Amino acid sequence: MTSALTPDELLTTTRSVRKRLDFDRPVDPEIIRDCLRIALQAPSGSNAQGWHWIVVTDPELRAGIGELYRRSALPYLDGGGAHDDGHSPQRRAVQDRVGDSARYLAENMHRVPVLVLGCLAGDVAQVPAASQPAFWGSLLPAAWSFALALRARGLGSAWTTLHLAYADEVARLLGIPAGISQGVLLPVAHTLGTDFRPAAREPLESVLHWDRW
Repeated sequence: MTSALTPDELLTTTRSVRKRLDFDRPVDPEIIRDCLRIALQAPSGSNAQGWHWIVVTDPELRAGIGELYRRSALPYLDGGGAHDDGHSPQRRAVQDRVGDSARYLAENMHRVPVLVLGCLAGDVAQVPAASQPAFWGSLLPAAWSFALALRARGLGSAWTTLHLAYADEVARLLGIPAGISQGVLLPVAHTLGTDFRPAAREPLESVLHWDRW
């Protein structure tokens, strides 16, 4: 059952959910299928629809992905990867909370009931730099549509890519063939509560450029 959120509410309250993922509540596979069907309505370059979605629920496979994710994420976080010292103390406090929640997810990735990998046909290593935006633009809108559809059904996720440091190992684990590029890993679960709110953001005026920079 979908929520009664308005389009604006859905767009402004779909958060990266880490600490409020319910590890113990099963996820109906049909919900995942429904959300992916919605994701397939997203645009793709030349309408190629070259995306592929790997839904991982097997505990051993989730454990394997979780281990690889931790191997990448924890050194990154220990090195201050989620922090930003170039902003105000208030912003740094927010980034500290983000880093804390990212560490929590890294340490518990194996417990998330569903892991969804969004992939794209083509070898990203062979894509010229000038064509990279178009390449990933054929996957990322669909992945975000998937996250929005989850939110409308009381589930949450978080956009993660740190597993890509071990993309070859993940590919071997899941049998991903050559010529398929992994783009995003989305941990999926019901959320502990649904009372998500818009996040604090820098004012529009600080990033808006009209006609010229």
